[in-house]
Formats: sequence, C-alpha cells, structure tokens
Amino acid sequence: MESTDKPKLAVFKFASCDGCQLSVLDLEDDLLALTERVQIAYFMEASRASLGGPYDVALVEGSVTTPHDRERIRDVRAISKKLVTIGACATAGGIQALRNLRDVREMRSIVYAHPEYVDTLETSTAIAANVPVDVEVFGCPIDKRQLLGVLLSLLAGHAPKVASHSVCLDCKTKGNLCVLVAHGTPCLGPVTRTGCGALCPSFDRGCYGCFGPAPTANFEAMESALRAVGAGDTALELLYSTFNTAAPGFERATRLVQLRLKNGRGDV
Repeated sequence: MESTDKPKLAVFKFASCDGCQLSVLDLEDDLLALTERVQIAYFMEASRASLGGPYDVALVEGSVTTPHDRERIRDVRAISKKLVTIGACATAGGIQALRNLRDVREMRSIVYAHPEYVDTLETSTAIAANVPVDVEVFGCPIDKRQLLGVLLSLLAGHAPKVASHSVCLDCKTKGNLCVLVAHGTPCLGPVTRTGCGALCPSFDRGCYGCFGPAPTANFEAMESALRAVGAGDTALELLYSTFNTAAPGFERATRLVQLRLKNGRGDV
C-alpha cells in the first residue's frame, strides 16, 4: 500500500504538559508497526513533517484556555473525520481548570507583572465542551495500551470500547488489600475510572483519581468513607482538586467543600 493510500493520523496539542503525547511515543515498536498502517501526517512532538487535512483520525491533547484555542479546535474538528481526545486536560480541563474555582482576574494580577498582556478565558474546558468528540481516552497521563486499542478499533472500522468500571474492581482482580479499609489511607478508587491497572493501590498508596470519575461514581458515599478515616474538608478539597478537578462529580464535590470552608462550616 502506498503511503498516500493510508489513513492519515494527526496529533494536536492545546494547553497541556505534553505527557500524553509522550505516551504515544512510548508505544515505541508498536508505533513503528502502526506507521505501516497509517500515515502520521501531523505530529509536532515527533516530526517536523506537516501534511494538511482532512485527517482520518485526529488525537487532541490539552484543554481550551484561550480565545485562540477555541477557534483552533473548531478548525481541527472541521478537518477530522474522527476526533479522539487524550488525557485529563482534553477530557476534563486538566490541572489548569483549577482556575475555574477562582477569580481569574485576581489570579492574573498576582502572578503576572503585566496581566493586561495575558489573553486567557475565564475557564479551562474540555475539548468536548467546545466541539463534538468521537472518543475520549482518559488519564493523566493516558495508558498507551488503551490508546493503541482505540486506534486499532478505529482503523478496523469498529466503535472503540473504553473500559469504565472503577479502580476498585481492578484491585479486587489483582488481589490487592483495600488501602482505605485496611490502612485508613484516603483513596479515590471507588469513584475513579479504570485505566491505570490500580497502580497506586498496588503499592499501598491511595488512588489520586488520575483517570477521572467512573460513570457509577457515588461522591456522597465516597465522602462518608473518607471522613471515616479522618479526612476533613481541607483534606477533601486537596484530594478532589487535582488532574480532574473540573470533571463531573469532582467539580461539584470540590465546590461543596469550598462552600463549607468559606462559610466557616467546614472542618480541617
């Protein structure tokens, strides 16, 4: 098959740390094998080669944080047959979405000597909040094998299936002792989507919620369990306010905790 007959793959970066693009490069031999089936038309992290669209599949890392981002993602969507968002920034706004919970103008005045030169939106949003998305691959960073499965499914003309059960099931499958119940270690595993293979609990550490909320997440029950091991509102705010702070469930839980602290009704 000539390269011009291959499906065209593009990788785009928005506001992010590049970690998910590096996960793509970490596919190594599998990535080389993939290039036999697709033409990598645009991927600035890996090559200076730049071929125009339309693209059969576009991977998008990063969140929309500026007016320019908002216009650019519309352009990317227009030239992409399938758009796949990769990572917490693209699926939930990322760590930069912490701005969504604060006064951005005040933050700019504190951080920058000349805030008038900073052109930014009031919020950091997921790609799906701006344009239609075909597939979401979660994680901070993503799991490279999960991404490979999605790409192979798309190339075969199948609808990709991304697992959505909670990390707790992974712990049960691996025979891990529950760090929350057995050790009293705060753990977000019950409300967090699978994808990491229960990495942290496998080393007796609590889950940090890297893969975002599972569809069945019950944050009220999660909070009760965390309080039972001594976590107060200050600790809860820190637990919720990380990579997926603007994701459904995490954002609401964070705002409720912050409201209690602001009104002097919270506990530390």
